[in-house]
Amino acid sequence: MEPLIQKNVTGVSLDEDDVLLISDLFQDVVVEKLKKLHARNGIITCGFAGEKYGNWLLRFRSSGSGFEIVGFEFDERAEEMGLDL
Repeated sequence: MEPLIQKNVTGVSLDEDDVLLISDLFQDVVVEKLKKLHARNGIITCGFAGEKYGNWLLRFRSSGSGFEIVGFEFDERAEEMGLDL
């Protein structure tokens, strides 16, 4: 299994507090939207956690009746995609 926190080639990284904040907001805000979309796995930006995280991608997969975060990756070209359909 890959490490949960990843760095890009420029050395940008998330610290434990960042990961905790994003993980909490993912569970509180995003998971219900993913369920409504019948998602199983995928990649979304972390923009839901604030502008500071807009260039971070979160990889997730289904786990039981919910979802788990598999990893993070920095992408300077990441763009937000709304989950409200």
